Amino acid sequence: MAYFSENHLTMALRALIVDDESDARDNLRLMLEEECPEVQIVGQAGSAPEAREKIQALQPNALFLDIKMPGEDGFSLLASIAELDLPVVFTTAYDEFALRAFKQNALDYLEKPIEVEALQRAVKKLHRLTDELGSTQPTGIAALMKDPSSPLSSRVAVPGRDGLVLLKHEDILYLEANDSYTTIHLIDGKRSVSSKHIRVFETNLDPKSFFRVHKSYIINLGHLKGFNRAEGNMAVLDTGALIPVSRRRLPDFLGLINTF
Repeated sequence: MAYFSENHLTMALRALIVDDESDARDNLRLMLEEECPEVQIVGQAGSAPEAREKIQALQPNALFLDIKMPGEDGFSLLASIAELDLPVVFTTAYDEFALRAFKQNALDYLEKPIEVEALQRAVKKLHRLTDELGSTQPTGIAALMKDPSSPLSSRVAVPGRDGLVLLKHEDILYLEANDSYTTIHLIDGKRSVSSKHIRVFETNLDPKSFFRVHKSYIINLGHLKGFNRAEGNMAVLDTGALIPVSRRRLPDFLGLINTF
């Protein structure tokens, strides 16, 4: 996505709003929609842990980040994702944080209540920086995981309480949806739970290796052993696990395995 400003093409801004107060998030979102419609709000987060998960899942190229949040503040969040080099506009009701914000290399600083003119200036700065860096492209670990030449490209990153767990594709047997969470079943019988929706995995996993056989299941085709109609249209995996194949996905699944 791009938009035209005056006579040049400008990179699209895909921003994530991070603030522990829902009213503050909604207010900033409405201001951006009304005053800076070229900014695409890809999501919102109410805490630092939620923000890390959404940054990984949604790949924004800019953050509007509240400084003072309970538990883990905005400075701590920024330090934990330093390798991503995301442009940040800090927001806060406490102006004593301004100096520290700029020491943390914040692109700009907005004091609540946010004024329209200040918000528009911050957005212009974000545009200038993303144009210079071409930062609509993923950076840091995200870029490496998308680069086929990188060893990280064959890994799935699962956020955990203490950081990230990198799982090798070949170690994954199947993925199972549990409401908005996803349980990743491994060939050694262990499980890893991710807060990402199974649709996120479907979008990002290599379709040559992984196939969504059901609204609740994605299987690793490398561990597919067979297909069993007697049990009710089941994919049979190496371990003997039976994974249901939905009627809607059955024609595509059968067409796929018949090409092996």
